[in-house]
Amino acid sequence: QVQLVESGGGLVRPGGSLRLSCAASGFSISTAIMSWFRQAPGKEREVVAVITTTGGTSNYIDSVKGRFTISRDNAKNTVYLQMNSLIPDDTAVYYCKATSGMTVYWGPGTQVTIAS
Repeated sequence: QVQLVESGGGLVRPGGSLRLSCAASGFSISTAIMSWFRQAPGKEREVVAVITTTGGTSNYIDSVKGRFTISRDNAKNTVYLQMNSLIPDDTAVYYCKATSGMTVYWGPGTQVTIAS
């Protein structure tokens, strides 16, 4: 059974940090472009960060550049999102996505809330 499961979300104060993990099972992420998306209440889902299959290239939306870092460990079949200097606008459900050719998998998401 193919699964992506996100973890590491929670409630943190502004300026804090979180590290999200996305563990895959039932398939290998080594051939997949991995990405993190987020969806805030009342807003459309947006891509946050993308990383290529080997991890050699990553891209970010402007609002998280310099604060978030996407990484992957293909041996552990896991992708990460390190989030620093968090602000209230980062509050959202964060989703992991795997894209391999025409095949796409999504995780169920993990809630991240930034509040004092």
